[in-house]
Amino acid sequence: MKGLLTFFIGFVSLIVPVAGFADQEQTDPEKLQRVYAMYAEYKEKFPTVEDISVAQARRLLEAGKKVVFVDVRRSAEMQVSTIRDAISKEEFLQAEVAAYDNYTVIGYCTISYRSGNFARDLAESGRNIYNLKGGLLAWTLEGGQVYNSSGPVKSIHVYGDTWNLAPGGYETTSFPLWKQFLPFGQ
Repeated sequence: MKGLLTFFIGFVSLIVPVAGFADQEQTDPEKLQRVYAMYAEYKEKFPTVEDISVAQARRLLEAGKKVVFVDVRRSAEMQVSTIRDAISKEEFLQAEVAAYDNYTVIGYCTISYRSGNFARDLAESGRNIYNLKGGLLAWTLEGGQVYNSSGPVKSIHVYGDTWNLAPGGYETTSFPLWKQFLPFGQ
């Protein structure tokens, strides 16, 4: 019970400072600015994790470098859309440690809060990955394409209303409020 209460208080502290902000009409540049402001607040929870910007990640891809994106979101979120060829957190953890030695490994989620915590936890066990600054929201707001099993899409799972900062022209999906309070893996 104490663990659930701690989780609830922590989760509410993430929502309260920005609640209602996403309800306002904003331009894509304003949304991107808000995504980076929110990410800066979240970054305090994992200060030792190394970030990679969307621009840096895209340059690696354009240069033909070996890059693997690790999507740490729930499977329901990933079914809506992912970065092309992303693998799940579970796939990454089940792979041989050496399988990605020659890759730049980049974790992400909606805004890269969950992936930041994941990267921090991995670093404690000796495995390092970059955290995509601003996550899938920054990726799409900066012109990155997302995909589902049918190909390119203009839809994104934003976890909840607080993070409803997808680019104009995108359809968004989110969990109902009660489901947002479940531990992230459920």
